[in-house]
Amino acid sequence: QVQLVESGGGLVQAGGSLRLSCAASGRTFSRSLMGWFRQAPGKEREIVAAIRTSDDSTYYSDSVKGRFTISRDNAKNTVLLQMNSLKPEDTAVYYCAVDVYSPAGSSWSRRDLYDYWGQGTQVTVSS
Repeated sequence: QVQLVESGGGLVQAGGSLRLSCAASGRTFSRSLMGWFRQAPGKEREIVAAIRTSDDSTYYSDSVKGRFTISRDNAKNTVLLQMNSLKPEDTAVYYCAVDVYSPAGSSWSRRDLYDYWGQGTQVTVSS
Protein backbone atom coordinates (compact mmCIF):
# COMPACT_ATOMS: atom_id res chain seq x y z
CA GLN A 1 0.00 0.00 0.00
CA VAL A 2 1.43 3.32 -1.09
CA GLN A 3 1.81 5.94 1.61
CA LEU A 4 2.95 9.53 1.27
CA VAL A 5 3.77 11.52 4.38
CA GLU A 6 4.54 15.23 4.15
CA SER A 7 6.44 17.28 6.69
CA GLY A 8 8.17 20.64 6.97
CA GLY A 9 5.30 23.10 6.79
CA GLY A 10 4.95 26.03 9.15
CA LEU A 11 4.76 29.79 9.55
CA VAL A 12 7.34 32.02 7.90
CA GLN A 13 7.67 35.70 7.08
CA ALA A 14 7.55 36.93 3.52
CA GLY A 15 10.94 36.51 1.88
CA GLY A 16 11.79 33.52 4.03
CA SER A 17 12.33 29.86 3.16
CA LEU A 18 10.86 26.49 4.02
CA ARG A 19 11.67 22.98 2.90
CA LEU A 20 8.93 20.41 2.53
CA SER A 21 9.61 16.71 2.57
CA CYS A 22 7.49 13.82 1.30
CA ALA A 23 8.39 10.30 2.39
CA ALA A 24 7.05 7.67 0.00
CA SER A 25 6.65 4.00 0.83
CA GLY A 26 4.83 0.88 -0.29
CA ARG A 27 6.42 0.21 -3.67
CA THR A 28 9.19 1.29 -6.00
CA PHE A 29 8.76 4.43 -8.05
CA SER A 30 11.16 3.87 -10.93
CA ARG A 31 8.89 5.27 -13.66
CA SER A 32 6.75 7.58 -11.62
CA LEU A 33 5.95 11.24 -11.42
CA MET A 34 6.16 12.81 -7.98
CA GLY A 35 4.36 16.11 -7.61
CA TRP A 36 3.61 18.87 -5.16
CA PHE A 37 0.22 20.57 -5.26
CA ARG A 38 -1.23 23.29 -3.09
CA GLN A 39 -4.69 24.46 -2.17
CA ALA A 40 -5.50 27.85 -0.70
CA PRO A 41 -8.83 28.52 1.03
CA GLY A 42 -11.61 28.92 -1.52
CA LYS A 43 -9.39 27.95 -4.42
CA GLU A 44 -8.84 24.83 -6.46
CA ARG A 45 -5.89 22.56 -5.85
CA GLU A 46 -3.10 23.52 -8.24
CA ILE A 47 0.17 21.98 -9.36
CA VAL A 48 3.33 23.54 -7.99
CA ALA A 49 6.14 21.30 -9.21
CA ALA A 50 6.85 17.75 -10.28
CA ILE A 51 9.80 15.47 -10.87
CA ARG A 52 9.99 12.39 -13.06
CA THR A 53 11.77 9.54 -11.33
CA SER A 54 13.04 7.91 -14.55
CA ASP A 55 15.31 10.79 -15.50
CA ASP A 56 14.85 13.48 -12.80
CA SER A 57 13.21 15.89 -15.23
CA THR A 58 11.62 18.72 -13.28
CA TYR A 59 8.62 20.92 -13.98
CA TYR A 60 7.36 24.09 -12.31
CA SER A 61 4.30 26.26 -12.46
CA ASP A 62 4.95 29.83 -13.59
CA SER A 63 4.04 31.18 -10.17
CA VAL A 64 6.94 29.41 -8.42
CA LYS A 65 9.55 29.12 -11.17
CA GLY A 66 12.86 30.51 -9.99
CA ARG A 67 11.85 30.38 -6.31
CA PHE A 68 11.03 26.72 -5.65
CA THR A 69 13.18 23.67 -6.33
CA ILE A 70 11.97 20.09 -6.39
CA SER A 71 14.44 17.25 -5.88
CA ARG A 72 14.67 13.60 -4.82
CA ASP A 73 16.65 11.66 -2.29
CA ASN A 74 16.68 8.21 -3.84
CA ALA A 75 18.17 6.44 -0.86
CA LYS A 76 15.38 7.68 1.40
CA ASN A 77 12.59 7.52 -1.21
CA THR A 78 11.88 11.15 -0.42
CA VAL A 79 10.84 14.12 -2.52
CA LEU A 80 11.83 17.58 -1.36
CA LEU A 81 10.44 21.00 -2.17
CA GLN A 82 12.77 23.86 -1.30
CA MET A 83 10.77 27.09 -1.19
CA ASN A 84 12.64 30.39 -1.21
CA SER A 85 11.53 34.02 -1.43
CA LEU A 86 8.13 33.04 -0.09
CA LYS A 87 5.19 35.35 -0.64
CA PRO A 88 1.88 35.65 1.22
CA GLU A 89 0.15 34.24 -1.86
CA ASP A 90 2.10 31.00 -1.34
CA THR A 91 0.00 30.35 1.75
CA ALA A 92 -1.82 27.05 1.28
CA VAL A 93 -1.99 23.43 2.27
CA TYR A 94 0.69 21.64 0.29
CA TYR A 95 0.12 18.07 -0.86
CA CYS A 96 2.52 15.46 -2.16
CA ALA A 97 1.19 13.13 -4.85
CA VAL A 98 2.44 10.35 -7.10
CA ASP A 99 1.48 9.17 -10.55
CA VAL A 100 2.80 5.64 -10.21
CA TYR A 101 3.37 4.94 -13.89
CA SER A 102 4.15 8.03 -15.93
CA PRO A 103 5.87 7.48 -19.29
CA ALA A 104 8.24 10.11 -20.59
CA GLY A 105 6.32 12.86 -22.33
CA SER A 106 3.09 12.40 -20.41
CA SER A 107 1.41 15.29 -18.63
CA TRP A 108 2.89 16.42 -15.35
CA SER A 109 0.25 18.93 -14.32
CA ARG A 110 -3.04 17.06 -14.61
CA ARG A 111 -4.36 16.43 -11.12
CA ASP A 112 -6.49 13.47 -12.21
CA LEU A 113 -3.42 11.49 -13.30
CA TYR A 114 -2.00 11.28 -9.78
CA ASP A 115 -2.89 8.04 -8.03
CA TYR A 116 -1.95 8.63 -4.40
CA TRP A 117 -1.94 11.69 -2.16
CA GLY A 118 -0.51 12.67 1.18
CA GLN A 119 -2.49 14.27 3.96
CA GLY A 120 -1.09 17.75 3.37
CA THR A 121 1.01 20.20 5.34
CA GLN A 122 0.12 23.83 6.06
CA VAL A 123 2.38 26.61 4.83
CA THR A 124 1.58 30.12 6.05
CA VAL A 125 3.51 33.15 4.84
CA SER A 126 2.94 36.36 6.77
CA SER A 127 3.41 39.80 5.23
